[in-house]
Amino acid sequence: MHLDSRHPLASGLTHDSRLVRAYRGDRPDVTPVWFMRQAGRSLPEYRALRVGTAMLDACLNPGMASEITLQPVRRHKVDAAVFFSDIVVPLRLVGVDVEIVAGKGPVMGEAIRSNDDLDRLLALDPAVLDERLTAVTEAVAQTVAGLRRIPGIDGATPLVGFAGAPFTLAAYLVEGGPSKDHLRARALMHSDPLAWSRLMAWTADVTGRFLRAQVLAGASAAQLFDSWAGDLSLTDYSEHVAPASARALEYVKDLGYERGGESHSVPIVHFGVGTGELLAAMHGVGADTVGVDYRIPLDEAERRLGGGVPLQGNIDPAQLAAPWEVLERHVLDVLARGASAPSHVLNLGHGVPPDTDPEVLTRIVELVHAR
Repeated sequence: MHLDSRHPLASGLTHDSRLVRAYRGDRPDVTPVWFMRQAGRSLPEYRALRVGTAMLDACLNPGMASEITLQPVRRHKVDAAVFFSDIVVPLRLVGVDVEIVAGKGPVMGEAIRSNDDLDRLLALDPAVLDERLTAVTEAVAQTVAGLRRIPGIDGATPLVGFAGAPFTLAAYLVEGGPSKDHLRARALMHSDPLAWSRLMAWTADVTGRFLRAQVLAGASAAQLFDSWAGDLSLTDYSEHVAPASARALEYVKDLGYERGGESHSVPIVHFGVGTGELLAAMHGVGADTVGVDYRIPLDEAERRLGGGVPLQGNIDPAQLAAPWEVLERHVLDVLARGASAPSHVLNLGHGVPPDTDPEVLTRIVELVHAR
């Protein structure tokens, strides 16, 4: 399916941006940089805006979600905006009872504990999201328009859409909330493979539709975020998780556009936490770029991927609190190791800690852009 001619990629607005070029495997003259979870968390303007508004309500308020997405671009002059939302938004919209509890994370009203529980969940048709994602698509459209109006940038800053990977959503549903080891989810995977397969197909369709809606509304790249895949062995990931992740990405992989007489697809990034042993398998589900957390260096990640794969990452978020000379040395080391890949997008090896000094992030962007 061709993107609308007004889409930022199809119109040429973001096609040649630093970020999109790097995701295609081209190396621009300046390494693009953005930060996972840059939208919100550490910014005082975000905290002021969010007063009195619950997290999921903020995500589903188009004006608020757009403004929060734009704030770090205005402040830090990063090379990409990342859409302010949450991985459980499509679960809420499809009909799942879920809340985000401060200091804890997503909590389900009812965990999946039996086949009857699973049947009730699967009775919620993911196709309803095509009509219920209006608040999300409106927020994306407002953000794309807002990115063109920010002073001091060239108007071609792309928006990155994102969604939680099927395993992460399934783990929350089975555990009922955050878990240290996801024992219940992993037990279901092995004790009832059919039930697990049904659950994963459902979460793949939910998250795939969420990601597709963001791209159709104007996002120039799509990131699949697997928070909990690092708890899996390579065998379990390959056999019980990768097929669902590939299914989710199919919702985006058919979206393309023509530029300069050539066909192009929407860039796809796959990132997971603690997934150094799974990188090749994660790339194999259909990603163009692989995000790497802070646990292994980028040159080692490129070696494990077999070469030729664009990388994203991987500043250690803990070092954001270090003295500048320490952090600067670390950032330069990440850049040097990222040179082993055909292209590199500088990012964190996880999200921005809430207590990070925003000036530190701005200083990193200035350091990278000055090279």
